[in-house]
Amino acid sequence: MDTPAGRGTPVAVVTGSDSGIGRATAVRLAEQGMDIGITWHSDEEGARRTAEEVRASGRRAALARLDLTRLPEAAGAVEELAESLGRIDVLVNNAGTGTATPFVDLSYETVRDVVDVDLIGPFLCSQIAARRMIAQGEGGRIVNVTSVHEHQPRVGAAPYCAAKGGLGLLTQVMALELAEYGITVNAVAPGEIATPMTGQEDRDVRQERRPGVPLGRPGDAREVAAVIAFLAGPEASYVTGSSYAVDGGMLRMGPMAGSHLRGDDWRRP
Repeated sequence: MDTPAGRGTPVAVVTGSDSGIGRATAVRLAEQGMDIGITWHSDEEGARRTAEEVRASGRRAALARLDLTRLPEAAGAVEELAESLGRIDVLVNNAGTGTATPFVDLSYETVRDVVDVDLIGPFLCSQIAARRMIAQGEGGRIVNVTSVHEHQPRVGAAPYCAAKGGLGLLTQVMALELAEYGITVNAVAPGEIATPMTGQEDRDVRQERRPGVPLGRPGDAREVAAVIAFLAGPEASYVTGSSYAVDGGMLRMGPMAGSHLRGDDWRRP
């Protein structure tokens, strides 16, 4: 995404930016000179705090509620924010949810909600953003926040893994189809990150011990945001269809993790 002379400030929409990775990403992109569209599901106050941080960087912020269990209408929040801010150059599909439920105990409603939020929602939001980017004629960036479970399974997370795996492959199809318009599409696959979703936001990750992670600790949301910001910026203009693991080396453990287990705890969510 190059910035043509006279085009003005680029705009990024970051879903689920009321906390965690979404907030860190919104703030990082604002620091890189973008106006930010912020979405929230249940934490409006958190979204307002994100907006304050964005505005402290001298950038504009607009807010919209986004409930991706209410599709297809909910995806219209991306259109609303693009209208409010005048355009859209970057979409970060960060909003997500999960479950810790054995496969045989999952209800249809739970599966449907997780798949809607983690896969169908990003699909529809990306369609809206891509159509606007194509009409603008200046390229763009779409970054899908998946998970290490885009690549590897987890007991108790069947719908989450199915959705994140699907989003990873959707990323590759989108990259192929949107390349002719100068729109790149990539995924970022976090491991365990200190966020509200893992119950450990704003903790010093250097003080947390994780023996099964090569770097020995969970990640900080800002470490994920830095990779997203790279993919959303001009220096990543030749990167598309890729998935960047931000996991402290977790995925590289592979059979090492399994061969060193000393009990059956892994069988339970």
